[in-house]
Amino acid sequence: MTNPKPLRIAFMGTPDFSVGILAALVESGHDLVAVYSQPPRKAGRGMDLKKSPVHEFAETKGIEVRTPKSLKGEEEQRAFAALKLDVAIVVAYGLLLPAPILEAPRLGCLNLHASLLPRWRGAAPIQRAIMAGDAETGVMVMQMDEGLDTGPVLGTARIAITGGMTASDLHDELAKIGAPLMVDTLALLAAGKITPTQQSDEGVTYAKKIDKAEARIDWTRPAKELDCHIRGLSPFPGAYFEIIRKGKPERVKVLRAEPVAGSGEPGSALDDALSIACGEGALRLLEVQRAGKGRATAEEFLRGFPLAKGESVT
Repeated sequence: MTNPKPLRIAFMGTPDFSVGILAALVESGHDLVAVYSQPPRKAGRGMDLKKSPVHEFAETKGIEVRTPKSLKGEEEQRAFAALKLDVAIVVAYGLLLPAPILEAPRLGCLNLHASLLPRWRGAAPIQRAIMAGDAETGVMVMQMDEGLDTGPVLGTARIAITGGMTASDLHDELAKIGAPLMVDTLALLAAGKITPTQQSDEGVTYAKKIDKAEARIDWTRPAKELDCHIRGLSPFPGAYFEIIRKGKPERVKVLRAEPVAGSGEPGSALDDALSIACGEGALRLLEVQRAGKGRATAEEFLRGFPLAKGESVT
């Protein structure tokens, strides 16, 4: 879709998920005048300052990058208003946008949200959709207001959550469909050919931030539920169990598993191939990771860390 007139845009984003959308905007012919991203963080063994993926990409394109710690101050708000934007695009930025920021661009601020609103408003929509066993999700372009993901919707793209799909897999697929959706929505917006749709008051759910305490596997739950739980937390923070070795608990993350037939005491090994009994049915663990080690298939794991039939994990 061609743009009738290039828009003057600021992009606001931080992680890998945002980079593909920024790249598509650069290619679309709009005028990217500035990129806002979270400040560089200390990372790695040397604790050197590391720029965000969006920051690094923007620099390769010669776009000015701004990394304020907050947008609540008048000085930052004046600097933002001075850009004289048509629109700001916000994709997983990570900072609260106060009213003066939301109101400064001529067409406001648009957010790409990774769910089918009003389901899964909030911080972790990708993980929560899988953990809840949803059959479908998607991305929406939303006109931002001061509420939590409550603004009217300008565009939608849907995707099925297929069996075996992890949070990492879904993240990548949503980024792929989000980029063309944002470009097409902006073209319609620039042409005055888009009508915002108010979100429904029914079906509202909140995707609260993932708490690491949720990651421990409760083997008394049904295998189908645990499969969703594991996939929703893979690869980070990673659902895990513990097993006693040499009198000490050792943590093992489960990155992929599949429900299988079987029954037994929840948490007990049903065979020598990492099939673990659940409250209903069983899970065969396909890919795991010990603390401080790399990812391993079940076969690789069992070579150095045997778990015999009848042994229990917690």
